[in-house]
Amino acid sequence: MGAQATIDGCQYANWSETIFRQMREGAVDAVVATVSYHEDFRQTVANIIAWNRNIERYPDLLMRGRTFGDVDAARASGRTAVFLGLQNPLPIGDDIGLVEILHDLGIRFMQLSYNNQSLLAAGCYEAEDSGITRMGREVIAEMNRVGLVIDMSHSAERSTLEAIELSRRPVAITHANPARWHPAARNKSDAVLKALAARGGIIGLSLYPHHLKGGSHCTLDAFTGMVADLVSYIGLAHVGIGSDLCQDQPDSVIAWMRNGRWTKGATDLGIGKAVLPPQPAWFRDNRDFGTLRDGLLARGFSMEDAAAILGGNWYSFFAQSFGHVPPPSSSSAANTSQ
Repeated sequence: MGAQATIDGCQYANWSETIFRQMREGAVDAVVATVSYHEDFRQTVANIIAWNRNIERYPDLLMRGRTFGDVDAARASGRTAVFLGLQNPLPIGDDIGLVEILHDLGIRFMQLSYNNQSLLAAGCYEAEDSGITRMGREVIAEMNRVGLVIDMSHSAERSTLEAIELSRRPVAITHANPARWHPAARNKSDAVLKALAARGGIIGLSLYPHHLKGGSHCTLDAFTGMVADLVSYIGLAHVGIGSDLCQDQPDSVIAWMRNGRWTKGATDLGIGKAVLPPQPAWFRDNRDFGTLRDGLLARGFSMEDAAAILGGNWYSFFAQSFGHVPPPSSSSAANTSQ
């Protein structure tokens, strides 16, 4: 059943009954919902509570996602399984013990940095890339142990390559595109994409206009051409969708994403004003996953391969990524005691 599931690896919508019903219209079986950008631990818990209330209020539309089997349960019952992710490690602060606590609370993805330098890694907008820090090595080992997926979507090149090498589990880039197709700072180099695939990782291709060639005017044909090129380069099994859909969010949310609480003024990322760009006409919201499927079929993908890109590959990744594993030996690459 999982091979036919539709799974979106990243969304940050202004969640509502309208969007939940649109997910069902688009037959979205699972979504990874962001619950933290610049929030600390307690604020992240408040966002988890809000999701618990959504699921309680709309039990016919939603269920919590914790294991890959929940995708099957959601699909069988006509609901969407909601998996929770962090786009910043700020909720753990400097306390490695909170990695397991957050996993126990249902968090399944955590980025090691969000644009800026963190205690763990450098963000993609820093002038210098620190690579993975000493604490970052310890956190990677702990995330591997408990089954919390390492996400390098907003991290810098060296940091991303080192995380892929250090991690004993496959790494995800939940929402980005190839830099050779569109050279946005957040899009990923050939070196990163090759390394990601070589270690069993996956990239969720983004439908956010700043990550698209042509922005909001990007055509479906151009997007599926990029997908075909990427599949030929790193292999079908390593490609999924991470739409980064920010549906119905106000422009103030973009300022929050960029600025958080770390600056008094606006930050210039070289991508224009802090306003939400319109989605391309062929992917307005969750109802358009069928349009994306049609585009992949028109590009020449088989129904089976299109299904893999639209969710089957994420399902396989979920199956191997969630859950505890034995701690590393003292000789592990992630051990920093020497």
